[in-house]
Amino acid sequence: MSAYLVRSKKNGSIYIGCTQNLQKRLKEHKEGKIYSTKRLLPVELVYVEAYKSKKDAFEREKRLKYHGSTLGHLKLRIKNTLIEGRAGWTKKNLL
Repeated sequence: MSAYLVRSKKNGSIYIGCTQNLQKRLKEHKEGKIYSTKRLLPVELVYVEAYKSKKDAFEREKRLKYHGSTLGHLKLRIKNTLIEGRAGWTKKNLL
């Protein structure tokens, strides 16, 4: 199981998800088959966490989605990844 973040190359929006098959899910995102990210295309994978337990992966996804401070801490940890390729983006835009 994986909890993951994809970012829109169009506007920088972040989508948080969870899946058993990351390659398949990313393909679906990129082909516009996922309703939640269809309007954000193109998207790129920016972060993945792997779990043995399905429950742990879903709990992490939930924390990232519904607890702003959790996502904020993660964004600070991967700030350089989020800034790469985003002309005009600053640390302020990430918070």
